[in-house]
Amino acid sequence: MAKDVIIACDFPSADETIKFLDKLTRIRDEVVKCDDITVIPRPFVKIGMELYYAEGPKIVKTLKDRGHKVFLDLKLHDIPNTVKKTMQVLGEYGVDMVNLHAAGGIDMMVAAKAGLMLGSARLADKPKLIAVTQLTSTDEGTMHRELLIDRPLEEVVKQYALNAKEAGLDGVVCSAFEAAGIHEACGLDFLTVTPGIRLTKDGSDDQKRVMTPKEAREAGSDYIVVGRPITAAEKPSEAYAEVCSQFIGR
Repeated sequence: MAKDVIIACDFPSADETIKFLDKLTRIRDEVVKCDDITVIPRPFVKIGMELYYAEGPKIVKTLKDRGHKVFLDLKLHDIPNTVKKTMQVLGEYGVDMVNLHAAGGIDMMVAAKAGLMLGSARLADKPKLIAVTQLTSTDEGTMHRELLIDRPLEEVVKQYALNAKEAGLDGVVCSAFEAAGIHEACGLDFLTVTPGIRLTKDGSDDQKRVMTPKEAREAGSDYIVVGRPITAAEKPSEAYAEVCSQFIGR
């Protein structure tokens, strides 16, 4: 558990992304000092839809060439054959993690895994494939009123995780609130990747189910995804150091 912090680079262009990441330079595991705060550069980064649709596959190559691990967060959700073919393309990029929506069902997830393995066949390190359970902007009331899902949120998330495990996926995206239950149901080696992370001084923005990095670590999250508390911080290096300190103790 507490494997790494993933920075959500939700910027509109490659230029802005690189400008931001240049503030967090040097080798990934080399520890440097910034205003007496330990900083661990070369972070694991998330490329979301905004950045990917603006820049295309070249942004993946750019970040990989700079030494970053990359989580490609495109949340695929379509018929199994379409998702399989798309995952085959994404598997060729050399990303470290990619995702889809668990709501697409087991057949779609099985097809996605097959496509991803075909696309990454030449790579020594295969990408992790994870499934989004419920977005952290969705609460139980929204599920009941708008999506007509009448089961408790925790039960739905756990079932989606079990479906993902059955399909051969590596883990799920979930709220940190659900991480412990998912590990109990699916095993400790089944990854929980948790967004909705805020430092105590931050607001929740559009997230409804949030935790601090320390709380997420204690709840059993394997990876946390952190965006605005780092990217919008006055001193991003110090914010990143604080998140790392709380979550992985360095």
